[in-house]
Amino acid sequence: MRDGVIEISPGRYRESFGRYYEDFVVGHVYEHRPGRTITDTDNVWFTLLTMNTHPAHFDYEFAKKTEFKKPLVCSPFTVALMVGMSVSDVSQKAVANLGWDNIRMSHPLFPGDTLYAESEVIDKRESAKRPEQGIVTVKTTGKNQHGDIVCTFSRTMLIWKRGCGPVGD
Repeated sequence: MRDGVIEISPGRYRESFGRYYEDFVVGHVYEHRPGRTITDTDNVWFTLLTMNTHPAHFDYEFAKKTEFKKPLVCSPFTVALMVGMSVSDVSQKAVANLGWDNIRMSHPLFPGDTLYAESEVIDKRESAKRPEQGIVTVKTTGKNQHGDIVCTFSRTMLIWKRGCGPVGD
């Protein structure tokens, strides 16, 4: 048997996911893979679905007149992808997201770029009100295919402790 699976009956295995509160170690960095190449269609759909009508995201003629000369990936899409990329590792066993802080967009991201993400555990503590859960904060960093940091944010989550909650199903 390999790491990341549990045997649920003889010869039958289930992929395990996420981390329990006890598995988080302050200072550890978790690389989230695979990366995700952002297509023009992804960007336009997300932009229009969220009613973000800034033409820099979907009007090529407008974008040609900007300093970037081409459409930018919609910033909330970048954040959403980074969160999604991290779920299976840092929040699959979460009870709730408690918040995002210090979101920074530090470098433009364009359709055709590939986004990679990693999360560093920056804090963890027992929950004062919920003995079967703990609070974990990670700093997630997104980089493009060239290694340029495009986005960072901190995210705080309420996480089940081992042996608690409905996370073994």
